[in-house]
Amino acid sequence: MFSRKGMPKVATAAAVLASAPAQAEWGINFPPPVTPIGQSIYDVHMITMQISTVLMLIAFAFIGYSIYKHRKSKGYVADQNFHKSWFGSWSWVLVPAMVLGVDLTIAGSAQKTLEQFWESPRTECSQPGADPEFCFDMQLKVIGHQWWWEYEFPDIGVEYKGQFYPLKVESRAVEEDKAGSDYLREVDHALILPVDTTMRILNTSVDVNHAWWVPELGFKRDAIAGYIMETWAKIDADKEGTYRGQCAELCGTWHAKMPVVVKAVSKDEFNAWVEKEKGVMLASLEEQFAVKTWTMEEMMLKGEDAYNNKCAACHQVNGTGLGAAFPALKGSKIALGAAKDHILMVLNGKGTMPSWKQLSDLEIAAIVTYERNAWGNNVGDVVQPGDVAALR
Repeated sequence: MFSRKGMPKVATAAAVLASAPAQAEWGINFPPPVTPIGQSIYDVHMITMQISTVLMLIAFAFIGYSIYKHRKSKGYVADQNFHKSWFGSWSWVLVPAMVLGVDLTIAGSAQKTLEQFWESPRTECSQPGADPEFCFDMQLKVIGHQWWWEYEFPDIGVEYKGQFYPLKVESRAVEEDKAGSDYLREVDHALILPVDTTMRILNTSVDVNHAWWVPELGFKRDAIAGYIMETWAKIDADKEGTYRGQCAELCGTWHAKMPVVVKAVSKDEFNAWVEKEKGVMLASLEEQFAVKTWTMEEMMLKGEDAYNNKCAACHQVNGTGLGAAFPALKGSKIALGAAKDHILMVLNGKGTMPSWKQLSDLEIAAIVTYERNAWGNNVGDVVQPGDVAALR
């Protein structure tokens, strides 16, 4: 039995032990880098912190000594002419010189790191005569949306009816009941990347500014509408795993709901994943281009799924909208009006609403059909993919 006097200590110890897993997540430093750029940034950071720590200890030593030596209890009287002494006069030069010395100490390493970050490889390694030190094995396009990420592999995809379709992945945050302890850090579709592969990464946006950031990769790059921002990464061969990040640029209401999840896998596993996704793409293309008339039930089912993934963030799941910026679709003139105007609105966008031309004819037809026949709108028409194709 424990005495009453000992209970608080036991309770405290139990509380500390119980919180240990949570405290283990409190990193006191950057996460271990998994790319050359990340390692370079980490090294510059460590040099800076080491120098700063030494200077801090020296400064605190002087402060501690002064407080102890010149305390009032020993009868010390403040020197009213200290500023006229040699140290009092030259300290205004010595202290800035020390700070400048720190800057110059890390300047060389920092410059090399910045150059390594800025100079993205632009030559494909498979091209004859490519410089192995400045070429890429794969390209990745990162596109920011309000509020989700789109990943495109420009050189990986399928040929269908004489046209090339690149492999794309849409990545959105999942709700708390599905994410569990990784709420606001988990997505429905993670970005799969191979290790030991030099990747040229192109960042852009379709609306406002975003910033794609995974700390372990070591870099942060803004995604700006109308611009292509380059960087690169090569995940170390022995660093397979899952790495999480987030949008690092304030981009609107659901900025916090733009997590990034990267799964680094072996080259063989990546190739297997690519082949699987190609099969899914071909099946989707065959369905999209099939000569058939889609029924209301089929379009409503497809439209609800597409709407919830691409439109509900702004217009809400129930179609009631979100303020003046994102008007309601339930009972709206556009949803109850002519189908042609509704299709053109989705294709071209208006105001804060971006163009959705990147969607397939089938996806747009399904979304428009759903919006015109959900939440009590009940227009009764079924928009077909051909109707969308005629208006592109």
